Amino acid sequence: MSRAILYDATLCVGCRQCEAACAEAHNLPYDDDIGAVEKTSATKLTTILTRGDSFMRRLCMHCEDPTCASVCPVGALEKTAGGPVVYDEDKCMGCRYCMMACPFSVPKYEWNSLLPRVRKCDMCDERQAAGKPTACAEICPTQATIFGDRDELLEEARKRIRESPDLYVPHIYGSTEVGGTSVLMLSGVPFEEFGYRADLPTTAPPVLTFRVLSRIPDIVVLSGVLLGGIWWVRHRSAEVAAAEGKMPAAAPAETKPAVESRSTLPEQEEERSSS
Repeated sequence: MSRAILYDATLCVGCRQCEAACAEAHNLPYDDDIGAVEKTSATKLTTILTRGDSFMRRLCMHCEDPTCASVCPVGALEKTAGGPVVYDEDKCMGCRYCMMACPFSVPKYEWNSLLPRVRKCDMCDERQAAGKPTACAEICPTQATIFGDRDELLEEARKRIRESPDLYVPHIYGSTEVGGTSVLMLSGVPFEEFGYRADLPTTAPPVLTFRVLSRIPDIVVLSGVLLGGIWWVRHRSAEVAAAEGKMPAAAPAETKPAVESRSTLPEQEEERSSS
């Protein structure tokens, strides 16, 4: 079964231990200054956002059908069966299409590196392979972030909303956005207040693209038939016009010019007078 993360913002206390654990798991420097960490970067793969007394996490959503992987021309990004969207830096050619295509604006580029890479949360793929939960879920002291099977986490999220409807926004963010994600979120305040888009389609963008591209052969065939028909009509019209132009016109009746008859009269008179 696909694995996932469930983040419940109503249980989050903003301790930022998830940030520190993520940095340690990925051998990244960690700056605990709030002003510096309230956004993700090439060295900050997850962060806690604050809006008054409310908190929210930002990290890669690990889409079920990731747009970043579909646009990558060299297959550097891949969705694994276990849930994470992983990145192979040896394949990457630095085109950064993934950064432009991601509906959550997650991938970041190492602009200051001599050998730059694209960086983002990998949902602790190596830890999962070793049978461990993600570092952020393991360290969370309030169980605001938990790790498990996606279907079970979806059911747990529905249960929490059902049992405490006044506590939660009645939506599990990531359950349907862009076809579903492996990071699921619950919140007591609208997700839009933390910069999460509310206008995302429920169908994955790669599926929409495939639907359009799959119709191209039909369009090409119909266009060929239409252009062929236009060519035949024009060619046929030209043939008809040419045939009509080659038809011989009716010859006019031969008549003896009146001037000729007049010109012979003086000659005849001379012959008569000489005789």
